[in-house]
Amino acid sequence: MSVKPKKELGQHFLIDLSIAQDIASLLTGHAGPGQAPYREILEIGPGMGVLTQFLLQDNRFDTYVIEIDRESVEYLNQHFPALSGRILPSDFLNIRPDLLPTKQPDSTTPFAVIGNFPYNISTQILFKVLDMRDRVPELVGMFQREVAQRVASGPGNKDYGILSVLLQAWYDIKYEFTVPPDVFNPPPNVFSGVISLKRNDKTELGCNERKFTQVVKHGFSQRRKTLRNALKPLNPTEAALASPFMNKRAEQLSVADFVQLTNLMQQADQ
Repeated sequence: MSVKPKKELGQHFLIDLSIAQDIASLLTGHAGPGQAPYREILEIGPGMGVLTQFLLQDNRFDTYVIEIDRESVEYLNQHFPALSGRILPSDFLNIRPDLLPTKQPDSTTPFAVIGNFPYNISTQILFKVLDMRDRVPELVGMFQREVAQRVASGPGNKDYGILSVLLQAWYDIKYEFTVPPDVFNPPPNVFSGVISLKRNDKTELGCNERKFTQVVKHGFSQRRKTLRNALKPLNPTEAALASPFMNKRAEQLSVADFVQLTNLMQQADQ
C-alpha cells in the first residue's frame, strides 16, 4: 500500500531519506531557559512516515503524529506499530491545544513541533504555535523557501515582515538549508527551506502584547511608507509622534524597537 498525494491537502511527499534524517537531527531536546528537557514531539502531516522513521529512532523522544488524511493514517497504522495510540487523526489547525500531543485534557506538557508542512497552511501553523509558545520550546519545519526566508530575516531585509517580528519576539530563528523540488513526489513548483525555532528567555515582552501586534501589523501594511503615515489609523500619541521611529519604515525596526514604539503609542499625552 502507498498513499497517493492529494493536491487539495497540499501534499508533496519527501522521498530523499538523507534530507529527512537531516531534518530530524535538528531537534535538540532542549526546552526553554530553566526548564527540563522535553520528551514529546509532534509531527504535523507525516504522510507515509519518511521523516517519522528517523524521529522514532531517537530514544530521547516520544513521537506523536497528527494527520488529517485518512489514507495516510491507515498507512501509518500498518507500517509503524511503534505509533500505536500516538496517531491523532485530526486537523492541527482546528484541534484544541490542550489535546496536544498526548490527548491528556488540560495538559501543560512541553512538546516540540516538526514537519514537512503543507505550503497552503504553513503560515497558519506558525501562528498556532505562536499561541502555544509557552508549551512549544522548539520547532523544526520545512516551508516554501520564501516563507522560511521571511520568518528568519532580520531588520533591513526586504523579506522582513509581520511574521518575522511576531515570531522573533519569542523565538530565536535560524535558516538551516534549502531543499530542491526534485526530492518530492510530486515535485512542487518552488524550492523549500528548512528553519529551526528555539524559544528565547522572554516570559513577557515589556509592553501590551495586543497593542504590539497591532502596531506591527499596521506598520507593515504599507511598508513603503514611514511609520508616521502607516500608523495614522492608530492615532499615535504625541510621545510616539515625537519619536525618531516615526521617520523610519517598519522594516528598519528591530523587535526591541517595536516594543519601545508600542509603549510610546500608549504613553498618555502630557
